[in-house]
Amino acid sequence: MTFLFSRTAATSTPIPQTVWLLGLVSLLMDISSEMVQTLLPFYLVSGLGASAITVGFIEGISVAIATVTKLFSGVIADWTRNRKMLAVIGYGLGAVSKLVFPLATSVDAVIAAKAVDRVGKGIRGTPRDALIADVTPPEIRGAAFGLRKSLDTVGGFVGPLAAIGLMFALSGNVSLIFWIAVIPAFLSVLVLMFGVSEPDQPPRKASPAPRIGEMMRLSRATWLVILAASALTFVRFSEAFLLLKSQEAGFQPAWIPITMVIMHAVYGLTAYPTGRLSDIIGPNGLLAASVAVLAAAYAVLALSTSIPVFLLGIVLWGLHMGLSQGLLATLIAQSAPAHLKGTSFGAFNLMTGFTVLIGNVFAGFLWEFYGSATAFTTGAVLSLCALPVLLLVSKKSTAQA
Repeated sequence: MTFLFSRTAATSTPIPQTVWLLGLVSLLMDISSEMVQTLLPFYLVSGLGASAITVGFIEGISVAIATVTKLFSGVIADWTRNRKMLAVIGYGLGAVSKLVFPLATSVDAVIAAKAVDRVGKGIRGTPRDALIADVTPPEIRGAAFGLRKSLDTVGGFVGPLAAIGLMFALSGNVSLIFWIAVIPAFLSVLVLMFGVSEPDQPPRKASPAPRIGEMMRLSRATWLVILAASALTFVRFSEAFLLLKSQEAGFQPAWIPITMVIMHAVYGLTAYPTGRLSDIIGPNGLLAASVAVLAAAYAVLALSTSIPVFLLGIVLWGLHMGLSQGLLATLIAQSAPAHLKGTSFGAFNLMTGFTVLIGNVFAGFLWEFYGSATAFTTGAVLSLCALPVLLLVSKKSTAQA
């Protein structure tokens, strides 16, 4: 596959080993997470009697918890200059949370497990991205972040494939599948602890304590990137709604995870080449294309009443993810002050997390009272409205970086 190459077209500079290892860590954790997440919406609705609004709220509040945590994690990462320690804590919490899902017998228990998992995600994401920025030369950062995303998405389709196989092998025993998902989660922690080394950091200026107020010192270019990312994440609903839609399209419960297999396969095959291309031509046109593809995905999903049409929408959704996700991280890395990269990623995740919460609750409301077609049609309209905003802001951020 394309993303297995470790050099960019524009330079012979190799991608650092640390980036590959962090990608492997993400891959293992994502296998575990996707084994749980691809079955969780079905389990919530069919097993625990949850509504679409509840599913949207759980997905949204989970992201919000993670993003608030990411802000503090980013500030602390800049203050302590110890990215790896925070990443180990975050991945460790993610692994521990996987022990709760097979024991959950109520929606409240699932919310608690998701909260612990998202706190872990919030702690690990910012220092991991800051570590990638620390070890990667500027001329290949697009490729480095794209590679990390691609390796992460390998886990994103291996996990659902494992869930499908286990659903058949274990006669639909979801709880036992959740127990098996614990294994790759703890393996990811071991790889991080014993495989990844943190680079030397420049001495920091004396400071009595980490300060959230450091956010105010971020550059205008960084805030413009955050604004563009917030507009994009508001209009992109959670993949949980794709999983719910798969049932309407005609999938049997055991085959529901195939939705994420296809989406992550397209995502993974697209993210790294997109990062390479952005290092050559810049990110603006690629971001615009990603939003146009998202609008097309929504339109197809709104009209899908059969499995083939639904799968076309999933392919388009994965293409959108591959075109957008690594580029946003690259823009933050390029625009952020050198001594505030962790804080920049934290602020980025905080703002986008709140817009995700609002967007997902809104999507759940539309789904519950007006149906899936209305929810996806609204997503398409919102995406087209966000396109000129994203173009304008990303151009200004690039000019000011």
